[in-house]
Amino acid sequence: MAHILLVTFPAQGHVNPSLQFAKRLIHLGAQVTFAITISAHRRMIKSPPPDGLSFVTFSDGYDDGFSLDDAQNHFDQFKCNGSKTLTHLIVSSANQGRPITCLVYTLLLPWAADVAREVHLPSTLLWIQPAMVLDIYYYYFNGFADVIRNDNNDYPSSSIKLPGLPLLTSRDLPSFLLASNTHTFALPIIQAHFEALEKENNPRVLVNTFDALEPEALKAIERASLEI
Repeated sequence: MAHILLVTFPAQGHVNPSLQFAKRLIHLGAQVTFAITISAHRRMIKSPPPDGLSFVTFSDGYDDGFSLDDAQNHFDQFKCNGSKTLTHLIVSSANQGRPITCLVYTLLLPWAADVAREVHLPSTLLWIQPAMVLDIYYYYFNGFADVIRNDNNDYPSSSIKLPGLPLLTSRDLPSFLLASNTHTFALPIIQAHFEALEKENNPRVLVNTFDALEPEALKAIERASLEI
């Protein structure tokens, strides 16, 4: 039986789709261990989890929640504590005869891929945003930053053309790419996701979408080594 270790960022918009994904995995016959911070677990509705799903809580150093004003320190603490927790879970599960077969991690946690690589475990990025957003970030970090930046800053109403995608304007861009963005911590973390995927022999990204909704976006990235 597949045993999936799932870890997500402690925010409602990340936890909810991760839970739905976990339930889908269980429906397919997998066992899921959901690693979640103490602060996020406290905010969840306390109902018995379905068979096949178990929660493991850990401290990210902000058990009472965190503020975006202290975002960088939170990410540093989260990475440190989370890396130790995931490594311990993977090793202890193997020692107990319940080896984890794959680590699935969500947006803003690129360090999770490093943990998996260090213990020789397959990992997969669960992209909880639309495929279009993944494409835009991919192009931003792969040769189209100036195109996006120039149109965004100088001609906000002009069209932005990216390979395989319909014409975009600044209103279609992720907020972290807008000139008005003040959360400077975000882009380096997102870039680290793509750098982590570059280290994989056959990187794959699971996207929270379906073919009929985003046919162009799902086919836009033609690079053979990245499948979505």
